[in-house]
Amino acid sequence: MLYNAWAFVRQSLVKIHLAGANCVHKISGGKLPKSLFSKRAGVHHVGTNVKVIERNGHITNIAKFNPDGTISDDDFVIISSTDFHYDTDHEKNKKTTEMFFKQIRDTKPDLVVLTGDVILSKYQQIDAIQFAKMMEEIGVYWAMVFGNHETREEKGFYKYLLMKSCSDYEHCLSVHGPEDLFGYGNFIINVMGSNGKIRQSLFFLDSGRDTLAEHNVEHGLPADFGGYDYLKKSQIDFYKNSIDELEKKYGKFGSMAYFHIPLPEYALAFEGEGNMEYKQTGEVEILYGKQYESTGCAKHNSGMFEAGLEKGMNAFFCGHDHNNDWCGVYKGVHLVYNLPHSYNLYNLGTNMGFPEEKWNMGVTVTKIHADGSFDIEPRYNNIYL
Repeated sequence: MLYNAWAFVRQSLVKIHLAGANCVHKISGGKLPKSLFSKRAGVHHVGTNVKVIERNGHITNIAKFNPDGTISDDDFVIISSTDFHYDTDHEKNKKTTEMFFKQIRDTKPDLVVLTGDVILSKYQQIDAIQFAKMMEEIGVYWAMVFGNHETREEKGFYKYLLMKSCSDYEHCLSVHGPEDLFGYGNFIINVMGSNGKIRQSLFFLDSGRDTLAEHNVEHGLPADFGGYDYLKKSQIDFYKNSIDELEKKYGKFGSMAYFHIPLPEYALAFEGEGNMEYKQTGEVEILYGKQYESTGCAKHNSGMFEAGLEKGMNAFFCGHDHNNDWCGVYKGVHLVYNLPHSYNLYNLGTNMGFPEEKWNMGVTVTKIHADGSFDIEPRYNNIYL
C-alpha cells in the first residue's frame, strides 16, 4: 500500500529528528530544545498490570491481572481527558504534560483515553510520535480518537499517518478501524472480567469536524446543511451490530462510547446564553460540574443516543466544549464532558477571569467494578497547585 510506504519514510525521518533532539536535550542539561515537551516534563515509567488478551482487527480485549497471573476483579480504572491542544507555546505544552503525567502517576490508571484535539501544532507528525513515545515510556495502555482540529479531512494520508504514528506503539490501542466507516479511529476495547465476560465494552468513534455535503445527502439533509459534524448511520449501525455479535459470544453487558463532538442530547441539560448565564433545565440530572459555554453539538441528531438506549449504553464521553465539565444522567444514560487538559486553550481564566485554582483542567476518573457497575468523578489539576 502506497500509504504504508510513504508513512514509513515520514515516520523514520521523525524518529531521527527526535533522536537528535534528545541528544541536544542531554547536552544542554535539559534546557533545549523547548519543543521536547515529553523530556522537559520529567516523565518516567509508571507501568501497568493490564494485559492484552486478544486483538482481532478493530476489537481488542484487555484485562487487569493479579501477580499470580489470574485476571483480577479489582476496579478497572480509566482516566479520560480531552483537548490537549499541543501547539507552539512550549512552556504551556510543558505545563500541560507535567499535570497530565502527575495525574497518571498518582491515579495509576489501567487505561488512559483521550477524546480528541490533542496535537494541533504545525509539527503535528513530530509531536504525535513524541507523544506516543512518551506514553510508551510511562508504560500504560491508552487510546485516542480524533477531534475537529487534528486534521481537515474525512480520510486521507495525513489523518492515516497521524493515527499510525500512535498505533504503531505497543501501548496504544487505537486502530484505523473498518474501512467502510467514516473517518479513522472507529474501534472497540472490551474490558474483561475473571469470569470470561465483558465488564464494559468501550466504543471509540470518529465524530468528524464540520458537515460534508455527501454525508448530508446520505442522511436526507440539504447538501449545504452546516455546523459541527454528527455520527453517521454507518457508525451507529457499527455500534449496534457489534453489540449484537459480542452478545452472542459473551452474553449481556454494558457499553460506553468515546468521541469528540457532544451529542445533541447534551444541549438538553442547560439553557441560557453567555458565560455564567446557564441554568439547569431539569431534563438531565446533573451529578457534578457546570456549564459555562453553549453546547457545541451538531444541528442534526443522527440517532446515536437512541441506539445506545436500545443497546445498553451506560455512558457517553465527549470533549470539544472546554469550559463545560459536567456529568449528568438522561434517561438512565450518563452524559459526560471529559475534563480538558490544555493550558494553551481558552479556559475559565481567559473567558471568565477565574483564578487558576478554579480552572477545570484535569482528568475524568471512571472506575468499572467487577459486576460492570461504575463510578465517574472529576479529578482537577488544582490539587497540584
